[in-house]
Amino acid sequence: MRRRPPAQPVPITSPAVATVFTMVLTQGPISRVDVARSTGLSSAAVTKAARPLIEAGYLEELPGVERKVAGAGRLASPLAVRAERESFIGIKVTGDEVIGVLTDLRADARAIRRLRPAGGEVGSVVAAIADVVADLDADGRCGRIGIAISGDVDRAGGKVRYSPFLGWRDVPLAELVEDATGLIATVENDVKALAMASHWFGDGVGADTFALVTVGSGIGCALVIDGRLVAGARGVAGEIGHIPVGGGEPPCACGGRGCVEAIASEHAIVTKARAVTGRLRLEMSDAIDLAHGGDEGVRTVFAEAGHAIGLGLAAMVNLVGPERVVVSGEGLAAYDLFEEHLRTAFESQAFGSAACPLIVRPLPFEEWARGAAAVSIQEHLSL
Repeated sequence: MRRRPPAQPVPITSPAVATVFTMVLTQGPISRVDVARSTGLSSAAVTKAARPLIEAGYLEELPGVERKVAGAGRLASPLAVRAERESFIGIKVTGDEVIGVLTDLRADARAIRRLRPAGGEVGSVVAAIADVVADLDADGRCGRIGIAISGDVDRAGGKVRYSPFLGWRDVPLAELVEDATGLIATVENDVKALAMASHWFGDGVGADTFALVTVGSGIGCALVIDGRLVAGARGVAGEIGHIPVGGGEPPCACGGRGCVEAIASEHAIVTKARAVTGRLRLEMSDAIDLAHGGDEGVRTVFAEAGHAIGLGLAAMVNLVGPERVVVSGEGLAAYDLFEEHLRTAFESQAFGSAACPLIVRPLPFEEWARGAAAVSIQEHLSL
């Protein structure tokens, strides 16, 4: 498919322009005075930086409101992003579904579509993505798409190096999606994408350093340090799921032993719950019901999972020192069963002042797709 002409780039002509635009995008509406106070720029520098963004239609001045300045009343005209200025598509790929959102410049969803591919192979998933794009963007306004997928992702190269839940290795997903849709594609690990959305538009706003941890099919973690999403030398920074907390047992899919994920992932919980109950067809929902019903063996399984997650969180917090930690993921459906054990382990092992608030935030897969859109927005802005 012929690629659509890319949208005109945002006029980011200097570090000051980038700083002002990012602050208004993530924290606006906000006055020039408050931007200057938060960034250390002079009021004149903020006004100069905002001017090309206003002229290009990315920012606007809202009607003046009275505020007190040095004891006197003065009108201030807050700056706000014109979110409708551009549209983006975000895609979350799960093991059996493609979830797409059409968003504005602040990654707010305007439309949502879900589609089950004909199968889990690459061709079927790419075809499903193309169908979702055609449905969401029938008028062809979008020029970019972000795709969030679990596993080891090379964002710069647009490649999925390894996705264990899909069984993919070395898939040039960005290139395939660009050929199928005509959009400029960015591929990112799904947890990192969700952290990007949280950093700019959610619980991470205003925090220079924070962590997002997901509990579910795996135990994922993404780190934002000094305002930047950390990838690490090979794109796998933040893998707290593979911190060993259980001694030599049980074995983990990564090849190690005693990893957090080997104890606390959905697969690990279900496997152990089947063993303690003798019910070989038991699923996660059954385990939750049994635990809520008072089955002590299954309740112990969840308690051990919570303890392992708490230890992993404490290890990460001791090393990184985030201002806050956001805990999310589909595994929060059972959070009440392991919360006490998670928090106890975390509080007992987090080192002194390194301990920080844990914000528990259940997020549907649409929010993960919104994270993919946020990554696409970030790429477009080159911030």
